[in-house]
Amino acid sequence: MKRKALKTAVIAAALATSLLAGCSGKADETTAASGADQKETAETSAEAKAEDTKADGKLEKLTVGASPAPHAEILEAAREVLASKGYDLKVVEYTDYVLPNNALDSGDLDANYFQHQPYLDSFNAQNGTDLVGVAAIHYEPFGIYAGKTASLDAIPDKGTVLVPNDLTNEARALLLLEAQGLIKLKEDAGLEATKNDIVENPKNLDIVEIEAAQLPRSLQDGDVAVINGNYAIEAGLKVSDALATEDAESLAAQTYGNVIAVRAGEEESPKTKALVEALTSPEVKEFMEQTYAGAVVPLF
Repeated sequence: MKRKALKTAVIAAALATSLLAGCSGKADETTAASGADQKETAETSAEAKAEDTKADGKLEKLTVGASPAPHAEILEAAREVLASKGYDLKVVEYTDYVLPNNALDSGDLDANYFQHQPYLDSFNAQNGTDLVGVAAIHYEPFGIYAGKTASLDAIPDKGTVLVPNDLTNEARALLLLEAQGLIKLKEDAGLEATKNDIVENPKNLDIVEIEAAQLPRSLQDGDVAVINGNYAIEAGLKVSDALATEDAESLAAQTYGNVIAVRAGEEESPKTKALVEALTSPEVKEFMEQTYAGAVVPLF
């Protein structure tokens, strides 16, 4: 009897061990399956991040560098349109033409909006950067503004004319002076003209090159100054006050549209597409036309 009982106990223990091993195997399989499911869920979640962010009200940050006026103001007019596309706009303001490109190149910005394509091309060539203009948004007419002298006809012999000192904007200023009959440039100077390309200067004008942002502040130091549209706006100067402005059909008007710039390779990114769509929206066009009275002309 004792032997029979012992045999029965051994068989029962073996069966129990077998059952436990079977349960353990199923548990391992379940754990592995759970891990795979979690990985698949994580991948799906990453792919749908933008949509999930929009759905739960959390906006993805979009950082854009800009000149204070009109670019930063125009960006603010696009804020709600960008929010509807899932982006929280952060505008970083710059008062010069170098830092916003450096910040974009280093990755501190997603885009910038302050310059025209010729300046961007020149910056890339001089600095070895690879920034790309993706859309022309608006055009700002250059103007000649009165300093010590109230009219172009009254500019004295050897009078002082202030112009921007960067290559593309200086050429633009000189072309405007030429259009007003104050100087004559070499025939092929075009958009790369410098004061060294002046071949006729009837009044022996002293062309003084100054950093573009400083021109409005230096206005009373010269007889007249040729000022970029955005810096004129910031200084409270109106296009209607200018002694002369670029003609809408001029080479400058056809060339110097202000662009959105991004790093090469990001032209088709969701952020870039959303920014372009917002800045070319009907809401932004209406804002430009109603706010700037001709000082900012939409190109869309």
